[in-house]
Amino acid sequence: MKISSAFLLPVILLPILSGALIQAFRIRKRKTVRIYTGAVTLLTSAAAWLMILWADDAPSILLQFTKDFTLKLRFDAGGRFFAGIVATLWPLTVCYAFEYLEDDPRQNVFFTWFTMAYGVTLGISMSGNLFSLYIFYELLTLTTVPLVMHTGTPEAIRAARTYFGFSLGGAAFALISMLYLIGGGILKESVDITRVFYVIGVVGFGVKSAMFPLHGWLPKASVAPTPVTALLHAVAVVKAGVFAVFRLTYFGYGTEILRGSWAQHLLLSLAVFTILYGAVRAVREVHWKRRLAYSTVANLSYILFGIYLMSPAGLTGALLHMAFHAEIKILAFFAAGAVLHRTGREYIFELNGLGRKMKMTFVCFTVSAIALTGIPPLSGFISKWHLLTAAAEENTPLSYAGAGVILLAALLTAVYMLGTVRTVWFPGKEQTIPENDASGKKIRDASLWMLVPMLILAAGILLTGLFPGIVIRHAQEIAETVRVTGGEF
Repeated sequence: MKISSAFLLPVILLPILSGALIQAFRIRKRKTVRIYTGAVTLLTSAAAWLMILWADDAPSILLQFTKDFTLKLRFDAGGRFFAGIVATLWPLTVCYAFEYLEDDPRQNVFFTWFTMAYGVTLGISMSGNLFSLYIFYELLTLTTVPLVMHTGTPEAIRAARTYFGFSLGGAAFALISMLYLIGGGILKESVDITRVFYVIGVVGFGVKSAMFPLHGWLPKASVAPTPVTALLHAVAVVKAGVFAVFRLTYFGYGTEILRGSWAQHLLLSLAVFTILYGAVRAVREVHWKRRLAYSTVANLSYILFGIYLMSPAGLTGALLHMAFHAEIKILAFFAAGAVLHRTGREYIFELNGLGRKMKMTFVCFTVSAIALTGIPPLSGFISKWHLLTAAAEENTPLSYAGAGVILLAALLTAVYMLGTVRTVWFPGKEQTIPENDASGKKIRDASLWMLVPMLILAAGILLTGLFPGIVIRHAQEIAETVRVTGGEF
């Protein structure tokens, strides 16, 4: 039995309106805010999964301005895949945030925007055309800027301005490309001009996917509270960016006119360069969260590389890495946030020996480090293997260059992730292991509000590595549906 697509809108509106009500009713008691936010998040995830499993794929028109400018929802296989990632990881992040923000006097403001961003992100996954995708995409900027600047420090405000500035510029480019597609003017008669507008669109949507040289906002945004950076760098914003590029490539312009063209070669080259650039910057970075941010810059371009290969195998690898990188990276950020919350330590050299004091936290981080490096049997190996085989199948100089850079980046990932693991578990003999934090309190693991989400993610990374069949089949079905010539959008 199928659920009507008319119910997609209530799923989107539930967290958006519920988040706004926190401020409308001036909810101030922390316990009340937590119970309310937790209930709304769980209800939204349950509703989203019901739609993922049983919603029909018929379009649902919300508002029609003109024939070409219509707000429309439609839940196809690609949208369900992205929504599944979001609906699974968002509740874990909210649970983690309860402990992280326990002493924050403005946590009601935080959960207002955080909950609203949930609905907007689901709106991106459920968009039925490019116009609707663009509207939700820009709403995501508006709901996440306050989260980046939540602490109110000068550094946070500068980071928010940078993020907003990049996003505003990207919005202009994306709008130009969208208007060209929707307008269907005489310029469409020229294939080369169409490719130009495609690249313009990728530049616009590429801001949130942090492809070089549009990546500058991402490391700076790491000043935000860890629940925000975890979602920014693993799920909501950055994955919305690559999802939008996926839509634009396969559903907007179609790969039939892009494969083998200068546009494909240009974007593949940028993706390959960004993978190497992000990995090198991560090795050089000594601030833990910024190191993870540069790692995200690299790993997002793994996904873009798979998309730009414009083949079923490449798209399969891209979708797999979109899912597996999300669970791996959010766990890494959770571990960094737990250490920051308990000890105030932010830099790699300050982590010396902490694994012996925060054992469960760093066991979880070790799992994420091994997985991100691409070592079997964890999930990171699965997606990277599919990307490598897809590159080999293309049998072109750029695809082989991409495969080589992916292997080199895996080595660099081992340096910056497993190097951190070595620091926390095996300090030098001349180095002392801290007993207390700066306030004199004994260093220990965070509470269950933080640990349980981390343990669930660590288990998920292991299980999806050992039993990846369901995820692989779903990714392959999506790739087969859109094929090389594009899909219906």
